[in-house]
Order: sequence, then structure tokens, then C-alpha cells
Amino acid sequence: MAHHKQRMTEGCECDMTPMIDVVFQLIIFFIVTIKLEETHNPDIELEYAKHGPVIKEQDPRTMVIEVDQRGWITMHGARMSQQQLAQVLQGRYNRMGVFPVLIRADHRTRHQDVRRIMDTCTAIGIWRISFAALIEKKM
Repeated sequence: MAHHKQRMTEGCECDMTPMIDVVFQLIIFFIVTIKLEETHNPDIELEYAKHGPVIKEQDPRTMVIEVDQRGWITMHGARMSQQQLAQVLQGRYNRMGVFPVLIRADHRTRHQDVRRIMDTCTAIGIWRISFAALIEKKM
């Protein structure tokens, strides 16, 4: 009787490797294809510029850098120092070459705070810099 039970369990073996491979492929597919929601700092009030060009479609390689009225730099909600920003920009530049940068600065931000970001980009070799502004005043 013990010999009969042993045979039944041996016949039920199933190689799980292909199933695990498929699951990992699906996970990778969904991670790569998901569009991450861009988060913008709600405390930043953009400047009004009714005569500026309207950008309908943004280059997907664009790096968005935000500067609030205190001069604090953030990217994707993470606050960073000027040196950290330089490291991030340099790392991306080393991987991708030139890429566009969009600066979202609060209208109350001092010009010198925005200028430091521009100087950092220029020192690395990034020259495609644009600024976000509102086409219509909020009421």
C-alpha cells in the first residue's frame, strides 16, 4: 500500500519554471508600459505669459525641475540640493546625451534661484531649457 501512494505523488510533479517566467514577463511588461502620473507641486503658482508659445505635446524625455518661492528645488516631489540636482542631471546626461529640461518656477521665486539651475544645466552641456507659464490668468 505504501508503494502505491508513492507512485501517485511522483506522477503529479509539475515544472513551475515556465509559469514563473510568464509571470515575471507580465510584471515587466506592466511596469514598462504603465504611464507614471506626473506630479506637480500644487504650491507653485506659475507666471502669466499670454504671448508665449503653447506646447501641445511634451517630449517624453523632458526632465521637469520645480523651484518654489523659497528657492527649494524638487523633482517628482523629492526635494534636493543644488549638488544633488547636478548629480542627477549629469547621470542622465551620461546615459542619454542632451535632453530637454522644463523649469516650473513660482512667479515669486527670485531670479537667482532659477539662474542657478540654468547655470547647472549649461555647465553639464544641457541647452534645451524651457519654462512653464500660464496662458490665461486664474480668476
